[in-house]
Amino acid sequence: MTRVNLLDFDSAALAAWVESIGEKPFRARQLLRSIHRRGAQDFDSMSDLAKSLRAKLSEHAHVTTPAVLNDSVSDDGTRKWLLDVGQSNAIETVFIPEDDRATLCISTQAGCAVNCSFCSTGRQGFARNLTTAEIVGQLWMAEHALRAGADEVDRVISNVVLMGMGEPLQNYDAVLPALRLMLDDNAYGLSRRRVTLSTSGMVPLIDRLAADCPVALAVSLHASNDALRDDLVPLNRKYPLRQLLAACRRYVKVAPRDFVTFEYVMLDGVNDSDTQAAELAALVHDVPCKLNLIPFNPFPQSGLQRSSPQRIRAFAHHLMDAGLIVTTRKTRGDDIDAACGQLAGDIRDRTRLNERAARKTIPITASVH
Repeated sequence: MTRVNLLDFDSAALAAWVESIGEKPFRARQLLRSIHRRGAQDFDSMSDLAKSLRAKLSEHAHVTTPAVLNDSVSDDGTRKWLLDVGQSNAIETVFIPEDDRATLCISTQAGCAVNCSFCSTGRQGFARNLTTAEIVGQLWMAEHALRAGADEVDRVISNVVLMGMGEPLQNYDAVLPALRLMLDDNAYGLSRRRVTLSTSGMVPLIDRLAADCPVALAVSLHASNDALRDDLVPLNRKYPLRQLLAACRRYVKVAPRDFVTFEYVMLDGVNDSDTQAAELAALVHDVPCKLNLIPFNPFPQSGLQRSSPQRIRAFAHHLMDAGLIVTTRKTRGDDIDAACGQLAGDIRDRTRLNERAARKTIPITASVH
């Protein structure tokens, strides 16, 4: 009999599974608390459960998170874990401590197939979707690693962003239970405002997320018109800006925040002119939003450069003069390649992206937002 990983189950699925082995559904709540709140993996340590149930759990289930291959800490306190997800694939997870929050950036795929041209993850191509256990396992691992040695710590991580390796909405069926676990009071108890999903613009699944589990939404915009975005974010050819912005307006109606965040990576001479700032302001003027300007973090062979600080400030001022709310992301963890756009992990590319690029059949591009 194949044992199941209990990290794959949200509350409803765990209750159904518990019933399937002949136990009362309320046992699911006890299991959630033991596994996610207390960090228990050994069923024998779950002393609030009957011995007979613990024996049954040992026979039918396990609690397994991705193994840590490397643990790096930046000079600014950012911490990055390289995690083994099997078959020579590894993903990256990043913890970003700040004065008013402690954010964990998690991955949802091994690699990425979206192929955005400004991010190193897709440079390695795409291997596979992560399971729910591998997604929420990153939060489990980081939360309990950070608690280790601390006194009376209820919860360390205050915010989670699905902005690591991969396009979350391309792995919707595994991401949705992971989101529900993050929000569950018997598990991590995060508010919807403190969980952010970042997408490059999968319009039908933005609408589905709005119906199923509306959390804070960030959209990788990066261009002020379709022609440029087609090059920077190839998914735009399927879901152009008109459709994407309409989906954002629909999402705001049910979102936990009264705006969506548009992420805009600043690329020197590509998307950072005053004309493009004016075009961007006109593009998003009727969408309740905040614009987050992201200084580009260069990686080998990208062929792109970061906009100068002066250009980023001028671009931001043009947007603010148009009445938009604008922030500029502080670069964190770049000395350990943990900054935005630098996560690459180590994956076996089943898309053969680099092999095809070497034959000059497609351009070498990249992916994560």
